[in-house]
Amino acid sequence: MHIVVILPRWVGDLVMSTPMLRAVREHYGSSARITGVAKPMFAELLEGTPWLDRMVFYDRHSRDPSRRFRAVAGQLRDDRADIALIVPNSLSSAALAWAGGARRRVGFARHGRQWLLTDPLKDPRVPTKTGGLPPWSLASWFRVEPASPAGHAMDMAVRIGVPRQPLTLELATTPADESLADDVLGRLFPAAASATAGPLIVFNDNGAYGPSKAWGADRFAALAKLAIERLPGARVLVHCGPGDRDEARGIVRAANHSAVQSLADEAKLPFGLSKAVLRRAAVLVSTDSGPRHIAAAFGTPTVVLLGPMDPRLSRSDQRHLVEMRLDLACSPCGRRVCPLQHHDCMRLLAVDDVASRMFELLKDAGSITA
Repeated sequence: MHIVVILPRWVGDLVMSTPMLRAVREHYGSSARITGVAKPMFAELLEGTPWLDRMVFYDRHSRDPSRRFRAVAGQLRDDRADIALIVPNSLSSAALAWAGGARRRVGFARHGRQWLLTDPLKDPRVPTKTGGLPPWSLASWFRVEPASPAGHAMDMAVRIGVPRQPLTLELATTPADESLADDVLGRLFPAAASATAGPLIVFNDNGAYGPSKAWGADRFAALAKLAIERLPGARVLVHCGPGDRDEARGIVRAANHSAVQSLADEAKLPFGLSKAVLRRAAVLVSTDSGPRHIAAAFGTPTVVLLGPMDPRLSRSDQRHLVEMRLDLACSPCGRRVCPLQHHDCMRLLAVDDVASRMFELLKDAGSITA
């Protein structure tokens, strides 16, 4: 049997698909070949995991014609799948499975793509009080229940006979990843001998989704100062991606302490480095973006600043997790930019409150004693 899994195009969503990948592999074992279809950069993110036999690289916006829709559909037709699990909810991903000739195509019936699926799954609907619609309209009384990509991906696996498994995220590091992290941390914190160094605290204020998720350099810098005062020897590392270097440098400048460093000046920022650093962290304080899910895949205690995002959209089975958000009339709006321009859902998350939850997690996880 040949199973193709079309994977999400966002880092966090892809990591939240790992429980499904694990469940499918464990159920079918060597009796199935499993091919993942994903952006080229995600090969490194999944490196070290045992679930895929092959990867086909797909990015419909790529400059490389071999990775665009027509060429990838041709590759899939040449090795026709018995089943395609279509994790993204986009029309184009369902069209790719159809054009690739998959005999059975499993996905959620959204965005007008139901006719492309052999096994369309429907979102659960729950009663609601939705205003702005006439009372006789069914849409005024029912809405789609938000669910995380982890749960939706597992629903697809269940549809093809795979027993449901816990939504525990999982990734792996390689020896090369760990060696790179040794080198980077050794250069950034040269005074911290491995035997005497305090906990490694990682901050992440980036996210490709948009600026509405950001907490801000001044707040993270203030949090770093509290951590250093409370925990002598602590190392605070500001994580960033290639597009967030300036923001990470801003936190380091505002903190103005040798124990606060960032990845911003590293020539390359591979996923392997992120995985190894987040695996080692005693705690991560992050906005609702991909690194929080990478950390969850290694069981790293995490404080998530949710702001405009609905927490149900990013749930998995993670221990040592604190989700912080304010119950505001305008939140969660899910917008990339604050439509009211005040950014209160993030701005009003107090540094002292975040620090308190961070220290509680460190204590619960055994990283500090008091």
